[in-house]
Amino acid sequence: MDRAEVLLIGGRAGVGKSTVGWEISDRLRAAEVAHAVIEGDFMAQVHPAPAGDPHRSDIAERNLTAVWGNYTALGHRRLVYTNTLSVLAETAGTFQRAMGGDVRIVRVLLTATDDTAARRFRGREICSELERELTGSAYKARLLDERAPTDTVRVATDGRSVIDIAAEALAVTGWPAGHEDGRP
Repeated sequence: MDRAEVLLIGGRAGVGKSTVGWEISDRLRAAEVAHAVIEGDFMAQVHPAPAGDPHRSDIAERNLTAVWGNYTALGHRRLVYTNTLSVLAETAGTFQRAMGGDVRIVRVLLTATDDTAARRFRGREICSELERELTGSAYKARLLDERAPTDTVRVATDGRSVIDIAAEALAVTGWPAGHEDGRP
């Protein structure tokens, strides 16, 4: 495979992006499919924001380019990338520049109701940002619902196991799924 491929897993805070991304990675490892995983949130974790880059998109792209370069040097051509807004159409250019112009982009938007996301978020967050994050999560859910491209596959997560959600998201890629031996 010469062409790079990226599975973008987006969704509001508390929807399970990271957990689903790691389950997909486990399935790919089980199928012995070479891949890399990047938690997009970590690509721009710098304070204060760089001058002229208030949304940290430039530093995120620079970091993605550097990390992907290291992975491609090892021969990797598949990437699982998790980040809230990663599925939006305007991110395509970032991935094309960082991964090479001819990259296949697969978008999966994980969804959850406000109640489900809040319950999950409260279960993991104990910091002072909780209420601000809950408000931001609801806003981003609406934004994603309105602006995700039409080729984005929506996967509901309410009341479902991570294993089932990951299997559905991975199926969209056409990549080998792993766990064909019947194990969860």
